[in-house]
Amino acid sequence: MPQKHILITGASGLIGRELTHALLQKGYKVSHLNRKPGHNPEVNSYLWDVPKGQIDEQCLNGVDTIVHLAGAPIADKRWTKKRKQEIIDSRVQSIGLIYQLMRRKPNQVKHVISASGISYYGDCGDEIITEERAPANDFLGQCCVLWEQAVDNGSEFNLRIAKFRTGVVLSTESGALPVLARPIKLGFGSPLGNGKQWMPWIHIDDTVNMYIKAIEDDSVTGAFNMVAPQPLTNQQLTQAVARQLRRPLWMPKVPAFAIKLLFGEMSLVILQSLKASSVKIESAGFTFKYPIIADALKNLYE
Repeated sequence: MPQKHILITGASGLIGRELTHALLQKGYKVSHLNRKPGHNPEVNSYLWDVPKGQIDEQCLNGVDTIVHLAGAPIADKRWTKKRKQEIIDSRVQSIGLIYQLMRRKPNQVKHVISASGISYYGDCGDEIITEERAPANDFLGQCCVLWEQAVDNGSEFNLRIAKFRTGVVLSTESGALPVLARPIKLGFGSPLGNGKQWMPWIHIDDTVNMYIKAIEDDSVTGAFNMVAPQPLTNQQLTQAVARQLRRPLWMPKVPAFAIKLLFGEMSLVILQSLKASSVKIESAGFTFKYPIIADALKNLYE
């Protein structure tokens, strides 16, 4: 069987870095599409400039699977009208640019596996969310809809397409966990809002393994919630991190109005409640390495 060749967009992010490392260890050939030249000698690095519509036409050479992770960070800047458009365009135009190249250049691409966001569903309170639930009408929900629609345009090439609606990826390297842990380490940690909002979390290793499952298993198609099987509220997650770090939680909860005042519309990311189900991906044969938060945090911090 010939060696699979994976092209990753957005490879400089947390998931892209860890996925690249795991794929190389498994003997895959890996290429990256980057805005800047890459520094990994084991990886072919190609340049693109999505806003300018520029892409190195050699990037598809020998590639059979594209993993689409590219997208401007959701929570690093305030959501001005301009920033919202950047967030959408970076996801939608990037995969569109690849499909444009596929239309004009012969290629062997058979599979596209894309990130999406668990915020697709919006604030769902205590409802258990499956992949059949309708998308939200808020900014993040509509961003995810446009993102997935852009990926689904690949159906014109008869591609197998999988989309992972990603929850809060736990890693000590970057993302939500260091932000959550920092005040806890300093003794000032507390739940956010009423603390009852459900936070769909997943360990970085399970995130990477789910992408590998989709790369290796042709039966993985359509949309999947990328979340651990054990749902947790914001308060439960905060308490679990405090237990792991052996720090007390004595501060009062940070009220929702203060979060809204500080972050504006972006407070959605913190305050929406998403109790997402992992049943569909488990039914597809995926086994979680870290289904329980205590085990996940122990692995990350010890």
